[in-house]
Amino acid sequence: MTPFRFPLEKVLHWRRVQLELEENELQRQAAALAELDRQRAELEAAAIRTEVQVREWSPLAGGDLAALAGFRVHVQQEERKLGERRAERQKQLDGQQQKMLEARRRCRLLERLRERRLADWRMASDRELEQFAGECYLAGVVRQRG
Repeated sequence: MTPFRFPLEKVLHWRRVQLELEENELQRQAAALAELDRQRAELEAAAIRTEVQVREWSPLAGGDLAALAGFRVHVQQEERKLGERRAERQKQLDGQQQKMLEARRRCRLLERLRERRLADWRMASDRELEQFAGECYLAGVVRQRG
């Protein structure tokens, strides 16, 4: 009885490594997207804190209001930049997700092929063992009779 050998084992291993790399890249890009979301939330919180602080000032001068207006413009520009970066990062993440899904599909295809080949090998092995057992039984019967 020959041991099971899958001729595409190296390819399967390579596909698994490739899948792991794609999954790691997807996680890295998702973390980068989460970081952009965190930066945006931090910027919004800073803007709100500044608004509250300026409104609490007792002697409020025109220059203070002008500075606040300038700060609002700055915050809006930064939010726009972060929004653009987030949209680009989301696009990259979506592309990476497609790459990862394709790598998973290719890996799974080889895994299923390996499983089928292993099942076929087991059936052939079982048949061979059954045939051998039958031959042993008949040889024993022949020995007893004669």
